[in-house]
Amino acid sequence: MLIADDLEKLLAILPDFIQKPLMLHPCKKFLIEVVMDLGRRPEARFPNGPYYLSVNNISWYDLDYCIKKIPHFSEDNRSGIECTLHRISSIKNRKGNIVGLTFRVGRAIFGTISVMKDLLYMQKSILILGKPGVGKTTAIREMTRILADEMQKRVVIIDTSNEIAGDGDIPHPAIGRARRMQVSRPELQHQVMIEAVENHMPEVIIIDEIGTELEALAARTIAERGVQLVGTAHGNSLDNLIKNPVLSDLIGGIQYVTLGDDEAKRRGSQKSILERKALPAFDVAIEIHERNSWIIHSKVHDIVDKILHGSLVSVQCRKLDSNGSISIYPQDFSSSHFILYNPSFSYSVPKTKEYDKFLSLNENNNQSDVNSYFKPNVKYLEPSLKSFVKTLYIYGINIQYVESSIKYLKLCLVLTRDIFKADYILGLKSTIKYSSKIRQVAKLKKIIIYTINNNNTSSINKALKKISRNDNKFLSSWFNLCSQKKYNELDALIEVRYAVEKIIFIYQQSVSLLPRSVNILNLQLKLINLYQLNYSVVSIKGLQKLIIYPS
Repeated sequence: MLIADDLEKLLAILPDFIQKPLMLHPCKKFLIEVVMDLGRRPEARFPNGPYYLSVNNISWYDLDYCIKKIPHFSEDNRSGIECTLHRISSIKNRKGNIVGLTFRVGRAIFGTISVMKDLLYMQKSILILGKPGVGKTTAIREMTRILADEMQKRVVIIDTSNEIAGDGDIPHPAIGRARRMQVSRPELQHQVMIEAVENHMPEVIIIDEIGTELEALAARTIAERGVQLVGTAHGNSLDNLIKNPVLSDLIGGIQYVTLGDDEAKRRGSQKSILERKALPAFDVAIEIHERNSWIIHSKVHDIVDKILHGSLVSVQCRKLDSNGSISIYPQDFSSSHFILYNPSFSYSVPKTKEYDKFLSLNENNNQSDVNSYFKPNVKYLEPSLKSFVKTLYIYGINIQYVESSIKYLKLCLVLTRDIFKADYILGLKSTIKYSSKIRQVAKLKKIIIYTINNNNTSSINKALKKISRNDNKFLSSWFNLCSQKKYNELDALIEVRYAVEKIIFIYQQSVSLLPRSVNILNLQLKLINLYQLNYSVVSIKGLQKLIIYPS
């Protein structure tokens, strides 16, 4: 990973008693920013925390010394250094005098977006979310270079504060062939966005810090004209954006909808619900919560709908490891559950402390604890799972109560909105009694109806427990396979189950297992046949290994 930061040009602005400690600091290449506030000690901020640079306090003379070396501050109290990516921000008192300076180090880091480079080639609009200082601008700068140079796109940057392409009239080389349009005043950014589309025929528009309603509306207008967007917005997560009335248009906008009585009963919700107004301006959303760790929402419209309906959402997390490899894992996993990624899109099952815990649980025949780890993700079930995971249709019951109960009880049940695909029906006795259509469909499809008297958690839990007792085919088969097995045999069985339920069903990617002896291989095949999945056998140095494929 190549880093270009022009740090010497930034340090040259600072007074000697600040500059010298920084030049000698062992972690200066990780410097984030330098803070100079009147009457306080100068402070350098690094990823691992702040560091005082001197015992002396900042005086008016020190601030004036720096200001004379800095170009004019714009209306948003920002400035920069010609031909660099550094940003200098000022804090003013009520009289308009500068009483504080923040020197933000700008770096061009080549290779930082290898985590999500494949998303760029999908040619979809991408929105990046994250708190300040987490690396959004660095990421968007590298994305600009790849789009312009590697993918040969016509790229135009709307650079309001000169953070992406640097200060001055000549853009920084880090953006490649991309063109840059500067904004004279921050409040005119939305006008420049529209101007770029109308005058310069871009294929991609890059926007940093979408923060107003007019800018969100301009982004929607650009998206409707078929231009790919790549931008950043204020917000730590997609949930924050949904709750933000100013920026919610970026993900389609939110509106209240009033349902009819029958539809409200069918959904088990209130009559007034929140729904998305239109298609989002951005197809993909990326949350950056910490450096080199990204959460990917590949279908923003689908994720937003699930959040508004109160459904469970499972997303993809990606991490760039120190050795350059990329790890992909579900969001609800702990940080130890990394799945190695390679260009062939084949996965290998990891050996972690959590994995060893699974082995010990199986060795002690503690099946209830084991199955709690391997409860299939209800949003990614394949048809092959239908033999042991049943679908449930609810009528007149709060769907959020039911989902919470299923999660709390760790049941292998999937909720469905299609009654013809249901294995069971659960409803309020008072509503089922007067719904002849429900009873007719149940009789026609031979679906068992369970009823409860009250729409509360206690009644729902009792009903779900009763339903689950009627369907334990897979769990019984799993227990029989694991009983009286040696440690290495349990290891092989858990490897299969871990791979199938945590990788294949979620990511729809093939999994290559570890090489095993013939006897253990046959044991693994029994479990694979329970899932009704396809496989192939590969010989390696006298041993054989299995490759399991999605249905």
